Parts: sequence; structure tokens; C-alpha cells
Amino acid sequence: MVFVADFHIHSKYSRATSPNMDLENLAWFAKLKGIGLLGTGDFTHPQWLIDLKKNLKPCENGVFIYKSVHFVLTCEVCTIFYDKGKAKKVHIILFAPGFEVVEKIKKALSKYGNLGADGRPILKLEAKNLVKIVLNISDNCFLVPAHIWTPHFSLFGANSGFDSIEECFQEQTKNIYALETGLSSDPAMNRRISYLDRFSLISNSDSHSPSKIGREANVFDCKLEYNEILNVLKTKDNKKFLYTIEFFPEEGKYHFDGHRKCNVRMTPREALNNQNLCPVCGKKLTIGVMHRIEQLADRNAGFSLSKKIPFKHLIPLPEVISQAINRGIGTVSVEKEYNKLINRIGAEFDILMNVDREELEKVTLPKIAEGIIKIREKEVKILPGYDGVYGKIKILWDNKGKEKKQLSLF
Repeated sequence: MVFVADFHIHSKYSRATSPNMDLENLAWFAKLKGIGLLGTGDFTHPQWLIDLKKNLKPCENGVFIYKSVHFVLTCEVCTIFYDKGKAKKVHIILFAPGFEVVEKIKKALSKYGNLGADGRPILKLEAKNLVKIVLNISDNCFLVPAHIWTPHFSLFGANSGFDSIEECFQEQTKNIYALETGLSSDPAMNRRISYLDRFSLISNSDSHSPSKIGREANVFDCKLEYNEILNVLKTKDNKKFLYTIEFFPEEGKYHFDGHRKCNVRMTPREALNNQNLCPVCGKKLTIGVMHRIEQLADRNAGFSLSKKIPFKHLIPLPEVISQAINRGIGTVSVEKEYNKLINRIGAEFDILMNVDREELEKVTLPKIAEGIIKIREKEVKILPGYDGVYGKIKILWDNKGKEKKQLSLF
């Protein structure tokens, strides 16, 4: 069974999250996009857990269902601890096989932080000890370091991360099988670091609003069962883990170095030449993902593994329509065209990845059809994101020439 999975999202009980992040809206948008499996997010939050228990019905082993959309129990926690005198802040995604296990996790973690304060709780707990506690409750749980390159709150982040997985998880590294690449990096960037070869690389939306679910996701061809999916991730089975769906990483809001207050965006080389200081105000730059990749990489750009999990770069369909008709993403015109495509063809992912141009042109404007094909061919131009500012991506339409995407990182 082929399905799209987005494991890392948040509920309306997380900070800075839409009040529409409830099961009703999540199921609605999952159907529009063609997502077959969603992580619940936030299962440690008391009220969200009540909502989940009330509405999710058991389906297969460790998988639940609500309005024909499947869910798996997940949450993200923030571990804050000191290592060698330095504060470390690492976000980690937890997977659990059932509500009984979730209740035990909730009880154990309540000793280290206020679980009701945020859907993504802050825990005064070392990352390695989190792994130990959760797996002692059930060895059928699964833990994944989240958005591993983000400057703040991540495994390799420039501000409070580590230079290796072993430094963070120590003897518990053996129990880490997958890493989440985050919006500002893609698998190709991660494969430049050879010691990451032994891990599966997954991609998720980390969505804070329903319309953003699936902006990054994973595509599987296996039984839609908890244990089966975990086994695929543990073994890096590329016959069952087909590919990931990715942001263009330059569009992520921490791809390049920079200083948002001064509108300064810099490549890693430019930042190094300026001692990683803002040329306007002289303060420290926020060191981005590309810079950290360069610091830790032991392979050249373009390196490719023979047995890798492929990936596809996509832009959400509303953004393609918006650029094609020159209207804002939230406007009636864009929504009308989006709904017309969905109603006549099917789910958004199928439209973006599979439907041919001739078929698209039968139901939508030629320029929208052209834009979808351009995305598949990576004919885009991107102004990279930096210091919390998303990058800006433009489709290179035929009437603007055949220029290909070119990004100089140095």
C-alpha cells in the first residue's frame, strides 16, 4: 500500500499554533493533499490527549483512524540540559504504539516539566536520559531528533547543538535509527556527512496550521501498521520507503547565515570572511544550516549513495497558482482555482507529482499547468532564507527565458 506520511505536526495546544489545529481540520486538509497517515503531535498535553482518546478509533496495529485519515501517536518535546558547562537544547519526536504507553510516558515526563503549559513541553532532562526513560516504558517506542540543523533547539544547531550524534546521546545512540532533516536542508546536503549514512532521513512539515501539513512528508509502500513502518525506518528499506517530499531547502528560514534585524543575508563564505559578524551592526550572525553542513561535511557537494532513499522537491499548489495568476495565496481567486483542480483531478500531491501537462491543461489555466511542470524540472530561482526569514522562490516561466536555477553558496 502506497501512502504519504507526515509524522511531525502540532495541535492547537502548542504555542504559536493556529486554533484550527484540531482533528476535524487536520483530517480535512489531509484528504485535500492526499496524506494517508498523520502524526497526532502533542500527545503529552492533557487536553489534546483527551481529544485524541475520544475521537481516534483503533484501526491496525498502533494506527488509529478519524474520518478515513489514519493517525499514529506522536509528540515533540524540548530537552534542555547542560553538557560540559554549556546549555544544550534539543527537540526530539516521540512515537508511541498506543494510549496505554502514552499515559505511562506522560506520567514519567511530568517529573521534568509542566506538560500542560505547551503542546511541545520543555523538559529539564538530558537527551540520552529521555531515550532511556521512554524505551524502558516500551521498547516499541521510537525517538527521532527533530529538524536536526536548525540553529535553535536541534541536534546539530549552531547555537546549542553538538558536532556528533554520540556527543548528544552517548550510549543511547544505538537506539536512534532516523533523523528529521528539517525544512532548511534536504537529503543531498545530509549525505555529505558520512557518519549519517546509517540513519534513515525523514521529512515532516512541523506544521502549526492545517494548510501547512505535508509541506514535507514521507512516501511508503508497506502495510499501514505501526511496527511495519518502524521496521522500514530501522532497516532503511528502500523498496518500502520510496522517497521523501522536500521543500527546496533554500526556501527554509535558516538556510543561509544572517541577521534579520539588519536585513543581512550571507553565504557561509561571506560570513566567515566577516568573522561571522553582521556587517551593519557588528553583532553575531545567526549561523544557518548550510554553514553547519560545511563545517561537518567530509564529502563534496553532489555526493550520492548507491542505496539511498530518493527525494522530490515540491512547492505547495496554492503557491504555484498564486505565482501563475499573480494573486495572493489567501485570495478568493487562488482558492477557487485550487478547489477546481482538486475537485476535477484529485489530491494535491497527485497533481504536483503525477498528472501530465496535457491533462492539467484540460482543467486549469495553461500557465498553472506550466508552473507545475516547472517545479518538477526544478526551473526555479530562489532567494535563500536566513535568521527566521523564509526564502523567496520564483518559477522561471517560459516567457522569462530558460534560465535554470542557480545558487552560489560561496
